[in-house]
Amino acid sequence: MRSDCPISYGLDFFGDKWTLLIIRDLAFEGKSFYNDFLHSKEGIATNILSDRLKKLELNGIIGSRVYEKLRTKKEYFLTDKGKALIPVLLEMIIWSTTQQDGLAVPADFLEGAKNDREELTKRVLASLD
Repeated sequence: MRSDCPISYGLDFFGDKWTLLIIRDLAFEGKSFYNDFLHSKEGIATNILSDRLKKLELNGIIGSRVYEKLRTKKEYFLTDKGKALIPVLLEMIIWSTTQQDGLAVPADFLEGAKNDREELTKRVLASLD
């Protein structure tokens, strides 16, 4: 940790777009495998993806387990520490849609985020279990 500033602490984890996009994919896109992340629309490079997955796992934001159906595959998931970021992501979604028209957010999702963040957070968390 470089300083005792909470924003600096957060940026130590989330100071690049790829980290938050991996968390987004886990939380909202139903992705859980390396190739799922690799084929996200933003086009992350393999070396960056591997690095970010390791960093997120090392810091307890995500976990991994052997995929039972194909034991050579790793399945990633959000830990409790990672799930605690869902309200932060929802706030980012709301802010982004107020600043830029035409973003890819389903209307009902955005409505839920704006009107009842707590309920939407519960629904997202329930979908992860």
